[in-house]
Amino acid sequence: MTTITNHMPTAELQALDAAHHMHPFTHNDSLAEKGVRVITRARGVYLTDSDGHELLDAMAGLWCVNIGYGRRELAEAAARQMQELPYYNTFFQTTHTPAIALAQKLAERAPGDLNHVFFASSGSEANDTNIRLVRTYWDALGKPSKKTIISRMNAYHGSSVGSGSLGGMAFMHAQGGLPIPDVVHIGQPHWWAEGGDMTPEEFGLARARELETMIETLGEDNVAAFIAEPVQGAGGVIVPPDSYWPEIQRICDKYEILLIADEVICGFGRTGNWFGSQTLNIRPDIMTIAKGLSSGYQPIGGSIVSDAVAEVIAQVEFAHGYTYSGHPVAAAVALENLRILEEENIVGHVRDVAAPYMKTAWESLQDHPLVGETRIVGLMGSLALTPHKASRAKFAAEAGTAGLICREACFANNLVMRHVGDRMIISPPLIIQPEDIDKLIARARAALDICHAELKAQGLLKAAS
Repeated sequence: MTTITNHMPTAELQALDAAHHMHPFTHNDSLAEKGVRVITRARGVYLTDSDGHELLDAMAGLWCVNIGYGRRELAEAAARQMQELPYYNTFFQTTHTPAIALAQKLAERAPGDLNHVFFASSGSEANDTNIRLVRTYWDALGKPSKKTIISRMNAYHGSSVGSGSLGGMAFMHAQGGLPIPDVVHIGQPHWWAEGGDMTPEEFGLARARELETMIETLGEDNVAAFIAEPVQGAGGVIVPPDSYWPEIQRICDKYEILLIADEVICGFGRTGNWFGSQTLNIRPDIMTIAKGLSSGYQPIGGSIVSDAVAEVIAQVEFAHGYTYSGHPVAAAVALENLRILEEENIVGHVRDVAAPYMKTAWESLQDHPLVGETRIVGLMGSLALTPHKASRAKFAAEAGTAGLICREACFANNLVMRHVGDRMIISPPLIIQPEDIDKLIARARAALDICHAELKAQGLLKAAS
């Protein structure tokens, strides 16, 4: 029997939201005028809004609901922990069993010698931690000048002052005095948009070697670390050419700088392995985790740290931490989430069933007249919209115009698919089944048809000169 949640009429909820709720990454006046979509419940890979519409959530919330919606086990784990120990901190030489157990489980699952965990409540917090970690590490080794962290343009590592600086999004840096000092950015490995006449392999090497050039320009004695997502998520699901990561790894090894893999999106099964670093054969010194760690059921994140880095940090008092580092309820929920991922072989389902089926289905959209490129790794994919496939042309209209029209068409077809500029991206729950994928593709194709017709009607199917 389906439980119906009673609530006020949608218009009243929208009015209250507009009056009191400030949304992230939103022009709130425009949203108030339009009216928010109110989500009231969810099950599996589907959401239901306050008007009763059922939407296929091809974004897994915000890249995070890996095991799908409605798992009672996680609610029960939270309730048990709240009754036993609802909160205690991990400051002042204390700990508790959920934090101990979760740290041990993460050390067991993480690749290589990544055996130590510093907990946070989000990926943004964890990346702020990473800034402190790498600078403290080099200072403890007697190399205090090694402070600069190199990142990539169009990267996303969070939206706090520190993590927003690590990210390379210009529109974020335009607000709030970002980036902070000693954070610099090199080009992203986005062949479709920036590769010019180079082959993907040539372009991948060229972009990787920008890291070496930057290290030599700054001086090796001034560089602490390089941070990057295995696959750029919020930047548009940018899958680097195969030549890129091996060269990045060579450069980090050669110059003895720490490599931070931001696994907030790629981690916990998204790419068909437990971590994107395994899929792309990266050997990080630190991994940033969040999102899929609890499938979004509780706010939790962290930094998984190598033996070598942890050994150095242990020699000093690391003056850093959060009230909710290793929160017992969040840790208990994360443990239950990891149990489900393991016992139900959800990562294997991605690798062996969902990802291969999705790849074939997703790449079938390549034949649409509006689609210039399809890229997918595991269950994160993107479509590049273009007015002219052969030249990989951008639209003459302002960037994002076509993407926004397509996104609205997706919503109208009960599909949650996001746009980044004029790229459409997906990241569905890992439990998605072939029949759900068929629905996703049918709705996406319908939305592309609507978008194509609308662009044509408005005279927007024109390439930039």
